[in-house]
Amino acid sequence: MIDLHCHILHGLDDGADTSPASIAMAKEAEKQGISAIVATPHHKNGAYENVKAEIVTSVAALNKELTKAGINVDVLPGQEIRIYGELLEDYEKDELLTIAGTSSYIFIEFPSGSVPHYTEQLFYDIQMNGLLPVIVHPERNQELIQHPDRLYSLVKNGAATQITASSYTGHFGKKIQLFTEQLIDAQLTHLLASDAHNTHTRTFKMADAYARMAEKMGDDYVYYFQENAELIIEGNHLYKEPPEKIRKKKKILGIF
Repeated sequence: MIDLHCHILHGLDDGADTSPASIAMAKEAEKQGISAIVATPHHKNGAYENVKAEIVTSVAALNKELTKAGINVDVLPGQEIRIYGELLEDYEKDELLTIAGTSSYIFIEFPSGSVPHYTEQLFYDIQMNGLLPVIVHPERNQELIQHPDRLYSLVKNGAATQITASSYTGHFGKKIQLFTEQLIDAQLTHLLASDAHNTHTRTFKMADAYARMAEKMGDDYVYYFQENAELIIEGNHLYKEPPEKIRKKKKILGIF
């Protein structure tokens, strides 16, 4: 199993704060059957800035620690980039990382309550420069919950999305869990990852999520999400089904 989104690098953001905390997270990941983790510290979110060179150095150091500890989890470099207008300019400066550092996919985070007005143009420009935007945890974005057609348009025009395991298992509440299920049903999401920050309040839940998915949706869905993660790590394009629109339901409104 591969986890594409995890805050395992210590001292860089609101994830692991110490080396022992990073090792504890890796141990928990190994227990869940995770063999590779993409470390995705926050970048440009107003609180943290973590450029490519610093992340690559931290990943190399953590992998050495895990080898010493006998933990069979490979950590790969990545970034959770808050959307901003100069994103492409900074990519040209070699400050930004794609997922795993070798793929064409780049994680983009929206503010929790909105989708910036320039998103469509930026996503177009990103794709014209050979990159493929992946929207992280769209199921927790207030505007997308209230206006799911906005997400449909972005996906139809080339974006992919990544849902959080804890959203699917109900950690963030029943309403976000329901919206996560609707994203899966409408083929508006393509990747599942942990977004783990620690081993207590924000842990992996990957095994739980896939077990729930197998029970509710069938093994084909589990294979779809797991295969897409592998495809990205291998530098290939993920598989996307044609998206469908979500019909608004009153129980989805007023979540926040």
